[in-house]
Amino acid sequence: MAALDPSVTVAVVGAGAMGQGIAQVAAQAGHPVLLVDTRPGAAQAAVDSIAKALTALVEKGKRTAAERDATVGRLRAVDGLSDLAPAGLVVEAIVEDPDVKRRLFAELVGIVGPDAILATNTSSLSVTAIGAGVRRPERLAGLHFFNPAPLMALVEIVSGLATDAAVLDTLFDTAKAWGKSPVRCRSTPGFIVNRVARPFYAEGLRLVQEQAADPATIDAVVREAGGFRMGPFELMDLIGHDVNFAVTRSVHAAYFGDPRFQPSLIQQELVEAGRLGRKTGLGFYDHSPGAAKPVPRNAEPAPRPRRVVVRGDLGPAAALVGLLREAGIAVEETAGPGLLVADGITLALTDGRTATARAAEDGIAPLVLVDLALDYAKATRIALAPADGTPSEAVAVAAGLFQALGKAVSVIDDAPGLVVMRTVAMLASEAADAAMQGVASAADIDLAMTKGVNYPLGPLAWADRIGLPHVLAVLDALARTYGEDRYRASALLRRRIAASRIPHLEIPSPPRGEGQGEGVAPLGSASGRNPGATTDFTPRIPLTPTLSPGGRGGKEPLQ
Repeated sequence: MAALDPSVTVAVVGAGAMGQGIAQVAAQAGHPVLLVDTRPGAAQAAVDSIAKALTALVEKGKRTAAERDATVGRLRAVDGLSDLAPAGLVVEAIVEDPDVKRRLFAELVGIVGPDAILATNTSSLSVTAIGAGVRRPERLAGLHFFNPAPLMALVEIVSGLATDAAVLDTLFDTAKAWGKSPVRCRSTPGFIVNRVARPFYAEGLRLVQEQAADPATIDAVVREAGGFRMGPFELMDLIGHDVNFAVTRSVHAAYFGDPRFQPSLIQQELVEAGRLGRKTGLGFYDHSPGAAKPVPRNAEPAPRPRRVVVRGDLGPAAALVGLLREAGIAVEETAGPGLLVADGITLALTDGRTATARAAEDGIAPLVLVDLALDYAKATRIALAPADGTPSEAVAVAAGLFQALGKAVSVIDDAPGLVVMRTVAMLASEAADAAMQGVASAADIDLAMTKGVNYPLGPLAWADRIGLPHVLAVLDALARTYGEDRYRASALLRRRIAASRIPHLEIPSPPRGEGQGEGVAPLGSASGRNPGATTDFTPRIPLTPTLSPGGRGGKEPLQ
């Protein structure tokens, strides 16, 4: 089905920040837009605000005056719902209350035409539940924009249990015509982004709760080593702790208390204290005028090592070998379990165990663990964690190695999985579960996380890059350390690794026209969908599981 023609009127109910943004997007795409709000004057104020924002873009040379005037000319504030009768698409952006939304749509059904599409911009409420009280729920779907809507590319197209496929196709194509990057997903708690992103906040909060590092240090490591645009604490301060905490509680409750989504006592305390982040001036950081910028923990400058022995394949950290040589450090490569030995001090990429446990179990001392980096060549900071009892001189040698590569070093307490590695492993496991459960295709999950929350890499593609056995080892070590179901690895992750060990596995492609539709798509794929196949002898699994079980040094994706 094609996108809505620009001549079709779009109505937006709710003139807050999100409603205003959606109205601007639709008007810029050429649609006549009707904007309504229950607050007197709010709709007109939103139109005026859009005009002001577009004027600023004209002054910066990013829009022409004619484009601004045309966009503003398509916007019209109206007094009530009865004025929305001409609309072919109605998008609600009102309070996150399912009863209020149901009442709104029940009223709209009697106002708009029988073919008009009804869309909710809810970020986490059940589209199925909202549509349950609406006559002809097949024409209601989720159309979830991200704030600010004119700037953020992602739109989640959410199907309720009764939503007609043609409605979903129209919304998908319309969002694309509006210059957005739409993804499809089922109506499950949190949809894609608000579900998969929970570990990004949760692991940072846990590290602070355990006093592994302070928020400024964790944020710096996540940005400068992990490649994320913002760390979890500065992002929570930006979002607002009331909002972020409420979403976490909502997802946790919707999944019947699944510990993977357990809210944080630290964040709850901030909410109770009214320290909501930037909006109140205080959160994890002080945002008042003139407040000092938080400084991450930095290791003192240390001399570079004289000689480094690389024992075996370093896996995801293999790039360090070339970087050491480029820095003029003598490097010797030998067989071994994947370790760096600098002037007698052993360094190893974290495998999820604490440095203390690994030193005891593997008989290595002194031992300093190294965190994951998105790109070790481009990373400007690295986190290290020494085993308990490691002499300060040994830690200095480890710090000096990375300082010789031009990187700041943050030495944190001995936290299992460190910072970036445990965060990415948890994100990947949650994404794999979402794909396995048919919430969305793997490609759409990765696209959603890069376009919706600006992750540097989709979590499934990132897991593939690290190597699935290493990701699984990290998750299993976290589970052993904490003894909590929170760190259980996705069953799909285990299945992919097991599948790679089946000798000479060949699964024929199904004849054209057969298959299981767009359920679980190949994990880690960059684009497209694989419908999979169902036969008498083949389970309902993806035929091309491109989330390869081997990663660096492992087997290639199954074909």
